[in-house]
Amino acid sequence: MQQVVPAIALEVSVLLLGVLMLFAEAFSRRADRSHMAKYAIGVLAALVGFSFFTQAAPDTIAAGSYWKFYSVDATALFFKRIALVSTIVFLVMALEYRHILARFIPGEEEGRGTGEFYCLPVFICAGLMFMASAVDFILIFVSLELVTIGFYALVAYMRRHTLSLEAGVKYLILGALSTGFLVYGITWIFGLTGETSLALVKANLISGFSAAAAGGASADGPLAGNETALLFGIVLILVALGFKVAAAPFQLWVPDVYQGAPTPVTAFLSVGSKAAGFVVLVRVLDVFLAVPAVQGKVTAVLVLLAAATLIYGNITALPQENLKRLFAYSSIAHAGYLLMACASLGGDFAVAKQAVSFYLAGYLLMTLLSFLILIVVARHSRGDEIRHFNGLGKRSPMLAFAMTLAIASLAGIPLTAGFLGKFLVFKTAIATGHWVLIGIGIVAVAAGFYYYIKVIAAMYWREPEDAKSIEIAPLTRAAITILGVLIIVLGIFPRPVLDQLRERRQGPPAQVARH
Repeated sequence: MQQVVPAIALEVSVLLLGVLMLFAEAFSRRADRSHMAKYAIGVLAALVGFSFFTQAAPDTIAAGSYWKFYSVDATALFFKRIALVSTIVFLVMALEYRHILARFIPGEEEGRGTGEFYCLPVFICAGLMFMASAVDFILIFVSLELVTIGFYALVAYMRRHTLSLEAGVKYLILGALSTGFLVYGITWIFGLTGETSLALVKANLISGFSAAAAGGASADGPLAGNETALLFGIVLILVALGFKVAAAPFQLWVPDVYQGAPTPVTAFLSVGSKAAGFVVLVRVLDVFLAVPAVQGKVTAVLVLLAAATLIYGNITALPQENLKRLFAYSSIAHAGYLLMACASLGGDFAVAKQAVSFYLAGYLLMTLLSFLILIVVARHSRGDEIRHFNGLGKRSPMLAFAMTLAIASLAGIPLTAGFLGKFLVFKTAIATGHWVLIGIGIVAVAAGFYYYIKVIAAMYWREPEDAKSIEIAPLTRAAITILGVLIIVLGIFPRPVLDQLRERRQGPPAQVARH
């Protein structure tokens, strides 16, 4: 099919939508701003369709060209769609959550002051899409800040809610600290290579640490002896990205922020921020794992991060009774599985990257579905403890079945997207011989069955505290149905998604223009 739409048009369209929504918020006389969210859902859904007709950026990275900063490959397009779908579902959640939100926003009329709650995610979506295409440390930093600043405001949005303000302060302080690590790491790498473009950094590092001498022998390059300096810069960047993806030991902010933030923000933070963090991590690791002088040490660091994240996330999730905190700790555990695949990038890079991308797609569906159901149940039960799900199978069979499906996918039950995602991750780990990680991962999966089954037991084996049936809005019902169907479809027919992740070159191999 002919590609006719420039890829950059997607980000530009999202930014224009955000600006128009801000104008609508400023000049609209209606107290209820829910119509803004509905219009945004329609536009973003159209952009998801247009993304299949985008025109890829050139393969040649030329000096002075903006393509040096921005690239569109199969992975970038895939993550752009993840960002768009995440934002759409967030807006559906926000509509369901608006009555709770209005109670904690000062205003003369209900709905006043909630318009920005629908606008900010659109700008965050643009930042996530730019991050998916960022192939330069400068664009990575700028787009990351666009995303992070938006989340700072959303996490603390309920200004009359103590937990929300507390979560916002914690996220702001630790987020600023991680940004400092990222900037310092980028500066260190720039000092070694004189470049910020990932392709040029990779070329300079490879040629700098090893050069071909006369007669085909191997000789040390101009950067020989600077392995420690390079490792220091890499570690600084991994610390910053470890915070974004909630990897241990940089995960301490996750439980309090997830519990205190508005529930739609928690879901968006869990999915959108994690997906963007991992796509950047994969692109950065593509550079550093190509340098033989540090490849083994970087892989060892990733193995340690993955092991620590798996152990911490699953152990701390076991005693949780608050569902948002349970999902927070399980989010850390899922980051551990993704780090397992990242630790295998030094083997078959394309296969490991495909495993990361598919796992994130499945994680998107099951996490958004579970949080959407949590919002509906919490609005009727006025709480997000597991006990509020008691007897949900009698109160709303549809919600109970959908939550069971989401939980089954999170646990890795066969015929779900979560099972196939875990299968691909373990397959890459086996191919690279990370047997210790595989053993830890198997135990982690078993632990996941235990703490996820508590939710299913509450829905079907306990009597409800309130026997009143739960009403579901038509838009919410449609979103729940679509997400549930996709979880099953991806678990049985993964080929369409896997095909999207295959890189297709339309011309000669990429050339890097030096300057």
